[in-house]
Amino acid sequence: MERDEKITIDGDGANCQFEVGDNVVYPHHGAGKVVRKEVKEVLGETREYLTIKILHNDMTMMVPTENAGRAGLRRVISDEEVQRVLSVLREDVSQMPKNWNRRFKYNREKIKTGDVFELAEVVRNLGIRELEKGLSTGEKQMYTRAKKILASELMYALDMAEEEAEAHLEQVIREAHAERNGAAATA
Repeated sequence: MERDEKITIDGDGANCQFEVGDNVVYPHHGAGKVVRKEVKEVLGETREYLTIKILHNDMTMMVPTENAGRAGLRRVISDEEVQRVLSVLREDVSQMPKNWNRRFKYNREKIKTGDVFELAEVVRNLGIRELEKGLSTGEKQMYTRAKKILASELMYALDMAEEEAEAHLEQVIREAHAERNGAAATA
């Protein structure tokens, strides 16, 4: 497959070009690389597919090009957007339902949007809650999964190893939380 081969995706009215080798994000699974474009026959239909390798969980996905936009496939965030994500991670916890069941559903819906800033908000809120009160088993699993998805994108955007990106996320949240608590103690 040639590196300069273009893959056209028409989803939600937007026409996007992806190249084999592009770093992309599949919202529910994280960031990966477009490794192949191929035409396959599945269930009697011939379609063009993107094959995406999600590195952080060693998963390979095939997405029909005509559904990629609707599925939320997008490019990895830019340097400017990385700074906005880090800014979200440094903010104070936002209002969430007090009941853990409602909070879990609230956070799950935010993750489902595929929006990196919503995901960062969930990671921040659960990270702060973990530091302050601890998390239920379900919320711990959600936090771990959300953190992995966000770290997988930052891994590509910041050119870091996966573990390094995850540690960086945790450090940003811890430092911002410590600064807020230190400022509150001295006020």
